[in-house]
Amino acid sequence: MDIPLSTIAVVGLGTMGTGIAEVLAHAGREVVGIDTDEIATAQSVAALEASTARAVERGRLTEEERRGVLTRFRTFTDLQAAAGADLVIEVVPESYEIKQQVFRALDGIVGPATILATGTNALSVTRLAADSAHPERVLGLHFFNPAPAMKLVEVVSSVLTAPAAVTAVTALARELGKEPVAVGDRPGFVADGLLFGYLNQAAAMYEAKYATREDIDAAMRLGCGLPMGPLALLDLIGVDTARTVLEAMYAASRDRLHAPAPILRQLSEAGLTGRKSGRGFYTYEAPGSGTVVRDALTPLDAKPATGERPAVRSVGVAGSGTMASGIAEVFAKAGYVVVLAARSQEKADAAKARVAKSLGRSVDKGRLTGEARDDALARIEPAGSLDAFDDVDLAVEAVAEDLEIKRQLFATLDKVCKPGAVLATTTSSLPVVACARATTRPQDVVGMHFFNPAPAMKLVEVVRTVLTSDEVHATVREVCATIRKHPVDCGDRAGFIVNALLFPYLNNAVKMVQEHYATLDDIDAAMKLGGGYPMGPFELLDVVGLDVSLAIERVLHREFRDPGLAPAPLLEHLVAAGCLGRKTGRGFREYAARREGASAK
Repeated sequence: MDIPLSTIAVVGLGTMGTGIAEVLAHAGREVVGIDTDEIATAQSVAALEASTARAVERGRLTEEERRGVLTRFRTFTDLQAAAGADLVIEVVPESYEIKQQVFRALDGIVGPATILATGTNALSVTRLAADSAHPERVLGLHFFNPAPAMKLVEVVSSVLTAPAAVTAVTALARELGKEPVAVGDRPGFVADGLLFGYLNQAAAMYEAKYATREDIDAAMRLGCGLPMGPLALLDLIGVDTARTVLEAMYAASRDRLHAPAPILRQLSEAGLTGRKSGRGFYTYEAPGSGTVVRDALTPLDAKPATGERPAVRSVGVAGSGTMASGIAEVFAKAGYVVVLAARSQEKADAAKARVAKSLGRSVDKGRLTGEARDDALARIEPAGSLDAFDDVDLAVEAVAEDLEIKRQLFATLDKVCKPGAVLATTTSSLPVVACARATTRPQDVVGMHFFNPAPAMKLVEVVRTVLTSDEVHATVREVCATIRKHPVDCGDRAGFIVNALLFPYLNNAVKMVQEHYATLDDIDAAMKLGGGYPMGPFELLDVVGLDVSLAIERVLHREFRDPGLAPAPLLEHLVAAGCLGRKTGRGFREYAARREGASAK
């Protein structure tokens, strides 16, 4: 197998096959494109012609280079055309039967040194290899869509794969400008193994009518910095494809988190497979279009609050930490009078000083004028007692994530705040109704879950309990609009939207490392390069804090009682050892200093 991979056949010229062929042709390889459908081969050539023409227009290719790329790509409708290939990459539909037919046919066509790669993202490479006459030359080569743009390639070995084959395709991936990650053979591999569990939970959350599709997608984009929301991504991938991947994952893991949500079956069997059919979770302008159009489920424009409740003019923020000072800054910049109360005047003054420092950085970066900074600071009144909340219209607590502490605070707010004031908690995981029941006015209590850092993050989860009044809910949504935040509605259950979807994904990443399936670096690289995540799961865990993460995962497990949500023992062990992430200098990785923002060694 120690031969250069100069001629490569791509079997299956759909979107992925065409993208892989383009990458190979750009890298100087002779590419044999094979598809039994003549229309598919013609569309593949047309797609390559169009993409290379755009590259010339943008100055990324010369006309001569474009001609070279097009010349190196030849298409056929007969698998015999693969006879001279050094490597064959199949990208046919996700079906054992179809893929096995291709591999059996290739056994009688290609030479014994030819490497056979499957592009599957869900099926067992071992099973495909075992059915081949030469299992040692079969491996997985999982590109991500769109192949020309996505840097990640998962190189999947079975117990039968010869090391020389792995070495050859890994070297090829690097020559193509990709980042190869070596993984073992299990459904979903690294990136999809983590991604599809998260997508499945999002589908189940929508099916349960916990939140609208728009709010679920906005929450994950704005709260986690993801390029797409999970339901929009399911439509892009294909609802039927996602169901197939999850079926394979569940068959291997028996983890209920991988059992496809019933709505995926319902949509698939109805032919509502996403963008390719013109309708899935959303409705599109036409089959294949990415333009979403209104349908019967599109929410109506939000109604303004009724005039029964006075407008919010002054805001009280309880707390002296990073979140409290950030929330105070947000309200002050939006023109509200803010009372920033802490357990002592000294702590309140320190919190205001933190706001001043943050506003100063905004001035230095040209995002804020000096006059606007001074005006915002002038609106903040530090106070050493909650008694200063006696005339605020909205009280927002941002104290420690401890239910008893919060309940005591709400009991105090109930006595101090005037009738009609809105009382809000910023909890990220605790029951809002428990805070409400500590007061004599539970109808006025609501959740306003800001994200850190509050001045920068656009999302606020607005959490209604079964007791929250419609007027309070509408008022809080209006306030969110005034402070230029994007509100999403959700019910009062553990994790709300973002944490309920984010932390099981993080927990599953820990389990992958615990099971020695992949390394920290490979998993982080896979999710950043293959999923478009701004941070890998272990980078994020160390930033959030392993103790905070463990506490949220315990709350989720206690609420939903699903065995798959039980915190990974490795996470529990690190927390018990005091390895809490960047703040202690060591978490999943070690850091140069015991401070947030320290550089990883």
